[in-house]
Amino acid sequence: MSEGKIKNYLNVLKNEEQQFLNFLKAKYPMFHKSNFFYRDLQFGIRKYFEIKGIDISYGDSEKLTDKFAEYLEQKGIFIRVSNQVWVLEYPEFVTTVPGDPL
Repeated sequence: MSEGKIKNYLNVLKNEEQQFLNFLKAKYPMFHKSNFFYRDLQFGIRKYFEIKGIDISYGDSEKLTDKFAEYLEQKGIFIRVSNQVWVLEYPEFVTTVPGDPL
């Protein structure tokens, strides 16, 4: 895939940031101040575009993941813990009731 297409897909993620983060939250355990993992982000990106009818290769999804993660770090949504892990700084995803609701 060309750099131009990756840039276009990155712009889609940036423009649909709230929608994409809600999509991730529905698929993965994603809570304010929780750890979030690189592969979860990568596979979430692939699945998000797959639902839109766009197939992104594994290698291209890594490039896109790196760029989008950097964007989320710059915004302060991701706080890097290691090369593969971030802490999610997103108060909109605070859990209001601790523990199992059942």
